[in-house]
Amino acid sequence: MSEKLVYAIADMREDEALELVKEMVNSGVEPMAILDAAREAMAIVGQRFEEGTYFLPELMLSGEMLNQITDILKPELAKMPEVKRRGKVLIGTVKGDIHDIGKNIVTFMLDVNGFDVLDLGVDVSPEKFVEAIQDFKPQVIGLSGFLTLAFDSMKETIDAIETAGLRDGIKIMIGGGQVNEEIQKYAGADAYGRDAMAGVNLAQKWIGAE
Repeated sequence: MSEKLVYAIADMREDEALELVKEMVNSGVEPMAILDAAREAMAIVGQRFEEGTYFLPELMLSGEMLNQITDILKPELAKMPEVKRRGKVLIGTVKGDIHDIGKNIVTFMLDVNGFDVLDLGVDVSPEKFVEAIQDFKPQVIGLSGFLTLAFDSMKETIDAIETAGLRDGIKIMIGGGQVNEEIQKYAGADAYGRDAMAGVNLAQKWIGAE
């Protein structure tokens, strides 16, 4: 059923995808398994966008589907035990990229795992990140980017944070799309997260939460 969900999302079959999610929830499938299928589908959507098969309307529809799927899963995810607030995470999609699905999933998972999260949204300039760091004073920053053009924006953002004298004492993770260890090194980040739970685990490790 997970594979059916992957291709229902990737092929833009919205009604079928939402029905599959509801069936999976009712059958007792773990919410994270459903989110993993959604993440796999988004990787396919991203690849098709890069190849020129999909365009902005498909990205927007896939985003709408993922928002609806997340809404269906929220009651299940919220059953996780309530925990005390552990620390602050600042997150946003970098300049030039308007995709927010992966970011939204990470934001939600950080929230239910006890972090105070400030989400700056999409197409966030390096200057906005710098201002938010000064105001919000996070321990962890998450830079999201779905498209390959985001890699340079991630590097520019981290360079701006360093230039502003704010890099010390802050951990920076990146994620989304085709981000990997090579991009992490290029951008100057401390780590990259393969999925939402990887982002949560990094935040827990860095802030010292068990």
